[in-house]
Amino acid sequence: MSSLQEDVVQENLRTVVDPELGVNIVDLGLIYGIQVEGSNVTVKLTLTSPACPLGAVIQSQAHMAVKKLPWVENVKVDLVWTPRWDPRTMASEDAKMQLGIL
Repeated sequence: MSSLQEDVVQENLRTVVDPELGVNIVDLGLIYGIQVEGSNVTVKLTLTSPACPLGAVIQSQAHMAVKKLPWVENVKVDLVWTPRWDPRTMASEDAKMQLGIL
């Protein structure tokens, strides 16, 4: 993620909080990629586990957070499972502190 538009998308995704953990999905390391092509945005998102009971809610909230951007017309949020999410290596330092990992 390097473009200004991708950075803006990422900042909007920070408004999406995992309801079980109380930490936003960006700091948790659940965003695996953001691709912007004109007014089309694709987000690659994982969940804390494949059995996450609130996965559909998180996916929907991510979609809505990106769709709020005035220049975005189409949003696609793809769930991916590889690599498997590991908070010890993927979460930000702040998220690790909130999760009690540090």
